[in-house]
Amino acid sequence: MTGQRWSAVDYGAHGRFVSDLGSPVLDLVAPQPGERILDLGCGDGALTAQLVARGGVVVGVDASAELLVAARERGLDVRRADARALPFVEEFDAVFSNAVLHWIDDLEPVLAGVRRALRPGGRFVGEFGGHGNVAAIATSLRAVASRRGWPLTLPWRFPTVDEFEAQLVAAGFETSGLWLIPRPTDLPSGMADWLRTFANWAFRDAPEPERRAAFAEAEELLRPSLCDARGRWTADYVRLRFAARRPPGPSPGAQ
Repeated sequence: MTGQRWSAVDYGAHGRFVSDLGSPVLDLVAPQPGERILDLGCGDGALTAQLVARGGVVVGVDASAELLVAARERGLDVRRADARALPFVEEFDAVFSNAVLHWIDDLEPVLAGVRRALRPGGRFVGEFGGHGNVAAIATSLRAVASRRGWPLTLPWRFPTVDEFEAQLVAAGFETSGLWLIPRPTDLPSGMADWLRTFANWAFRDAPEPERRAAFAEAEELLRPSLCDARGRWTADYVRLRFAARRPPGPSPGAQ
């Protein structure tokens, strides 16, 4: 979405919790048999497959060619697309998105494209990182960059409920619920693998040996607060869950 490259192997090994924890959001979608659903940022298709199993006719889109290979291996209808330039016009009864929107700098074209893709009355449901998400992790990365005199590239944006609701309304949606959900999340493979999978771009301009040392330094800064006495790591996740819809009736200006 913003130039990141994803490894399907790394994501499957160290990021499977993302789709596992996103499963409850599918209940908000409440797909009816035969409904057409767009999975925005489908990744390797784990949740797309669950939507299909619930009776939806699902199209998945993602910017990562690597993850789409894994999704196609599940037998899913997935396509490569930029979330900021969706090509669909009134094709879907619902749009679903999990753990995607915080990776996109400018949500205005994304929300406009989602609204355009929905039929009148169609639902837009999802979840992504909200205000305070991975605050300790981000602070540790900033501290390491500052100590080393490096620029820092963090590709995430975590809005408040009020900020995101205002964006939805400005894009022409009616909202029915937004919730900020603290969710401390176990990291079975540890913090080092989380950093390698989800923050790999943080020190992208530094030579590789120095990058590895910087990530190790960030991990040690986090150890007192996010690692317990048995060596089990937790990420300080906060999720923003939302439900909205395109209003019924013709678009403004339609004849």
